[in-house]
Amino acid sequence: MSAENRSSLVADVDFGADGKQTGFVRLFHSVHSSAYGFIPIPIVVVQRGPGPTALLIAGNHGDEFEGQVALCELVRSVDVDAIRGRIIVLPMANFPAACAGTRTSSIDGGNLNRSFPGSPTGTVTQQIAFYVEHELIPLADVVCDLHSGGSSLLYLPSALIRRCQDPQRHAAHMALLHAFGAPHSYITRGGHGTGSDETMRGACDRQGPLLIGTELGGANTLSPAGLAVAQRGIRNILVHMGILPASMQIPNSPTRILEIGGPDYFVYAQESGVFEPCCELGDAVRAGQLAGRIHAPETPWAAAVEHRFQRDGVVLCKRVPGRTVRGDCLFHLGSDLE
Repeated sequence: MSAENRSSLVADVDFGADGKQTGFVRLFHSVHSSAYGFIPIPIVVVQRGPGPTALLIAGNHGDEFEGQVALCELVRSVDVDAIRGRIIVLPMANFPAACAGTRTSSIDGGNLNRSFPGSPTGTVTQQIAFYVEHELIPLADVVCDLHSGGSSLLYLPSALIRRCQDPQRHAAHMALLHAFGAPHSYITRGGHGTGSDETMRGACDRQGPLLIGTELGGANTLSPAGLAVAQRGIRNILVHMGILPASMQIPNSPTRILEIGGPDYFVYAQESGVFEPCCELGDAVRAGQLAGRIHAPETPWAAAVEHRFQRDGVVLCKRVPGRTVRGDCLFHLGSDLE
């Protein structure tokens, strides 16, 4: 990478040194209140000898909390003498968003998971994306990107991968799903407004490591069930990669693997108003079944607008806030993998 295309962010940890190191990635940011200040993005590196590297990331969206807490607990509990290789932990990747408890940055409004590959001279969020993709991801053999539903959605605790065309790489991703052991796992084709090339998935596809993601809960809160899934799953991924010994694996039940296909898996609000869901997470639903209604208290004499599922499936995700506008995602389904 040429000097003019190199990230200006500076980490005060040594990625090649053994031991447990804690510190910050410094993103220099001059503002009225701090002319020569920096944004301190916390980072932890735990290493003992040669071996694989796992990059564990949370706070990609700042209002998703299970992953952030699970990584804090891992950092406090991990024993350097028990590992072989390296663990890099970035618990608040979009630090301004995580501090504010919002999906996007409180500084520039940036959505980190729509900002890859980023820019070394761009906005704060673009600079973070560039650093993660070009400085951290190339160090890793596997990346675990821990998400939840944030403020607007609630998920069944799940792990996920994106389908890829390379059979060997796809098999390796499937092995990660089984190792993580969430109650539900699903395979997505990407799309649906996610801008796949602009997400962590796109960054890992470009740089090479395997990637497993999660959806651990949501509703702008922390789910104890989702946190437990995250803690067990992270530990088991580290065992699967050979970074932790097999004796530290946490037993889990087999994961139910689903897939998400095209637009018919999603239900979107057709009108603005108050959302009344008519089913719950985990329900098995049928094509044509009533999903929910949108009411208009501003015109209480108007009939509620009914929304129906377009296909059979399992409810993986539903909208949380009652007030909604046309275009909001109300539900999405998964169907059992054939």
